[in-house]
Amino acid sequence: MLRTFLARSCQPQRIITRAVAPSAPSGIRFIATTSQPATHAEGKDCYLERLTGDDQGIAVLNFNRPKAFNALSRKFVGEFREALQELRYDNDARVVIIRSLVEGAFCAGADLRERSTMNMTEVRQFLTSLRDSFRELETLPIPTIAVIDGAALGGGGNKKVKIGLVETKLAIIPGAGGTQRLPRLIGIPKAKELIFSSKILNSAAAKDYGILNHAVTEESGYNKALEVAREILPMGPLAIRMAKTAIDKGTQFEIDSGLEYEQACYAQIMPSEDRLEGLASFREKRKPVYKGK
Repeated sequence: MLRTFLARSCQPQRIITRAVAPSAPSGIRFIATTSQPATHAEGKDCYLERLTGDDQGIAVLNFNRPKAFNALSRKFVGEFREALQELRYDNDARVVIIRSLVEGAFCAGADLRERSTMNMTEVRQFLTSLRDSFRELETLPIPTIAVIDGAALGGGGNKKVKIGLVETKLAIIPGAGGTQRLPRLIGIPKAKELIFSSKILNSAAAKDYGILNHAVTEESGYNKALEVAREILPMGPLAIRMAKTAIDKGTQFEIDSGLEYEQACYAQIMPSEDRLEGLASFREKRKPVYKGK
């Protein structure tokens, strides 16, 4: 899944660029763009924002359901999936940052109040939709960066960062992929410990476990996320997509099959205009201008 996770310090902000997968330190280039406070889409719990200027190509997926700390309702998940579909087929989007606009919360997990009104069939349908939504995020062809500036519990991390799979405390198990993704991320023994105990981690602990990539000391990890996104932005977009595919899928095989899969991904880049532009720019000692072709 996205795997650039950012968590902020006192609670680490992490960037898992495994996707991933999903916060800004010194050295960041601040340019006049729309990377200022987010515009709010009226009536939307989850919506896309596209940066402009030198940051064109960076999309920001905003979570904004303050009354329920971004709990995952049917409406929220529906809007989330719509945004992911839009990103999947947008050739201009090169990296996406996922962040919460709600102070102190990234995602509170499933909306248990709404869940209590569902019958068993509706619960199964919702879980299927939720599981599919995370898979759609995980398989986006572009890098994803999650800025965790608050609680990320259950399906959903600054001193304020809290991360955990707490479902067993409620006599259920993680039902949207947590039992499968967490062991693949940090190993089976550590994942079992966290899930069996419903332990909640702060950012430092989450970083030690390998759940977060970065921890920052600022109030928000958004600037760090921008820094990482800006490092990715100038790279060949087709190469980034193929590299992500080669890593995500190739690592599911044994090494020889993985190497063959890497070669197949490499072959798709060979006839691209971008590859020729990269060679020309190197020869002419100039910055390349990639078009994603």
